[in-house]
Amino acid sequence: MAKYVIIVPDGAADQPLEEFGGRTPLEAAETPNMDRVSTTGRQGLVRTVPEGFEPGSDVAQMSLLGYDPQRYYSGRAPIEAAARSIRLGPEDWVFRCNLVTIADDRMVDHSAGHISTKEASSLIEELQSHIADERIRLHTGVSYRHLLVFRGMEFEVRTYPPHDHIGKPVEKILPRGKGAELLIQLINQSQHLFAGHDVNRVRQDLGENQVSSIWLWGQGKQARLDSFRQRYGLQGAAITAVDLVRGLAKLVGFDLIDVPGATGFLDTNYEGKGQAAVRALEKYDLVFVHIEAPDEAGHQGDAQAKKTAIEQVDRYIVGPILQALEQRESWRILVLPDHPTPVRGGAHSAEPVPFAMAGTKISGVLQSGFSEANAARAGFRIEKGCELMEYFLKS
Repeated sequence: MAKYVIIVPDGAADQPLEEFGGRTPLEAAETPNMDRVSTTGRQGLVRTVPEGFEPGSDVAQMSLLGYDPQRYYSGRAPIEAAARSIRLGPEDWVFRCNLVTIADDRMVDHSAGHISTKEASSLIEELQSHIADERIRLHTGVSYRHLLVFRGMEFEVRTYPPHDHIGKPVEKILPRGKGAELLIQLINQSQHLFAGHDVNRVRQDLGENQVSSIWLWGQGKQARLDSFRQRYGLQGAAITAVDLVRGLAKLVGFDLIDVPGATGFLDTNYEGKGQAAVRALEKYDLVFVHIEAPDEAGHQGDAQAKKTAIEQVDRYIVGPILQALEQRESWRILVLPDHPTPVRGGAHSAEPVPFAMAGTKISGVLQSGFSEANAARAGFRIEKGCELMEYFLKS
């Protein structure tokens, strides 16, 4: 039986940067293993974000898994709700609830300094205790990422992801539309409660970003996806520290493999993820490995951290997996970001991303290292991202 691995260094695609002599972080990084995939196999570009969609990981990763967002997408928060096994009724709405830092009426930090889960839980519990309406329920997540469920209410609002609007005046990115007044009321209520909270007093003493507010976005109703096994005939597993990807994996029927020390940040356990994927090949037909670190570095505007994260992915994840696959009779590997997260600007963008695949019955075309420019030179382009999976598995 053939074995397949997909490795997604989130947000790794970028633009040429002066600090790297006009190279992108992907080009500047030492990536001998990704380069081996690209030189022995095929490179190309794939558009993971369909026209008319915001360039989020929710839409892009849904495409990568082989599901058309234009048919299946219902919002980011419902996917994360699936990850946490939060049941939603047909009339329920769920919103992503970030803990953020606002200063001088501008969005400063989408993660409140990557606040710890323990600190975040205290703030979320405090806010919940002051919400009298039993139809409104907060659900604590990890670090700054939480969910807010509205039972039996109706919304028709536009909201704005905080990580894509760093430095913007808050007034310009507040929710708009039917139900926005309630969302803004909850945001204001959180600001009042958090202002003098013990968590913020300690963070202030330590010189860390304080939690100014909750931020509500990514709303939607109950999410449903077809079974990956029924669609492709393969049993899959996912390795990720991010609820969004965990939710997509659960919705398509993948098993989830937890890795100690996997954080969804720059300090994640790269080696542990790589070794877990190698072990998973004994049981599963397809292993999906997601690494959030390059995306976080992009949001922080830290080019060196992004380069380092890409190198860690190459050394500890791509390398061991590629070596393990090459011992097998039939195998394929696919490496690609889900979307670009350019260091200059710090927000997701919707441009096509480079991909490289190698393995059984895949022959080399352009024998050059893995990069945005080389992928474009290869002349192989997939305009509809959800079709890449079919090509990878069956071409």
